[in-house]
Amino acid sequence: MDTNYDAYEKLRFSFEEGVATVTIYNPPVNLIDRALFRDLRRAVDQLERDDQVRVIVLRSGVPGWFVAHYDVNLIIGLAPITEKRTEPWLLQRMSERLRTMSKATIAVLEGRAGGGGSELALSCDMRFASPQTILNQPEVALGLLPGGSGSQRLPRLVGRSRALEAILGCDDIDALTAERWGWVNRVLPEDQLSPFVTRLAARIASFPPHAVAAAKAVVLLAEGDLVTDLVQEANASDTLASHPDTQAALQRFLTLGGQTVEGERRLGELAAQAAKP
Repeated sequence: MDTNYDAYEKLRFSFEEGVATVTIYNPPVNLIDRALFRDLRRAVDQLERDDQVRVIVLRSGVPGWFVAHYDVNLIIGLAPITEKRTEPWLLQRMSERLRTMSKATIAVLEGRAGGGGSELALSCDMRFASPQTILNQPEVALGLLPGGSGSQRLPRLVGRSRALEAILGCDDIDALTAERWGWVNRVLPEDQLSPFVTRLAARIASFPPHAVAAAKAVVLLAEGDLVTDLVQEANASDTLASHPDTQAALQRFLTLGGQTVEGERRLGELAAQAAKP
């Protein structure tokens, strides 16, 4: 089994008593570009197979951000996909492994999480946030939809109406609203957030792993089988991604400041501006 965690470009690892803390470092806004996506996929695979790891904690090493979103440049210029998918695509599959693996997965949010960054957090078993956390699903304003599993995970967490408010409204959702909705488990003061997560992760890691795995598996039964729904999400996303209006909106998004620190700090407003020709 490969236990070498040194050869990663955008991730840093620390280990203590069965808890693996994965720190995402892709400044300035932790964009999910090719390098970070590659690292995340590899890390999820390696950590899932590592018998010494019982709990995985995802957090950011870039102040003010968890993960911004998927790199718009990777969507611009996509050729139309004519064949229907029969299985989830790569980002969905990675996220689904975070949800279904036998180990507990926890996201620590201390800043903005938008689009694919929000979906990454949604895929974890638990999410704990600082008061400064802002969540956003901006895709519909840009002619897309949350195609990294968000359209399926969010309504299962917060209900149909609140999910549609977030997904169709494309507006910033503050931490306290997200806590009230159930998007995050708790909002904790900054000086209490890390100690709380550290204690919880250590407790879970100290319990019999076979019991943790069995308990997680039966709790997930309440969500049903997501795979078929994720395939439908992926096919709908494929159709939208190459649409001329979508491509134009994505270009406007970048022109108006998308994927810069200043632009991403006002993601809800920026997405609405980019929606207008």
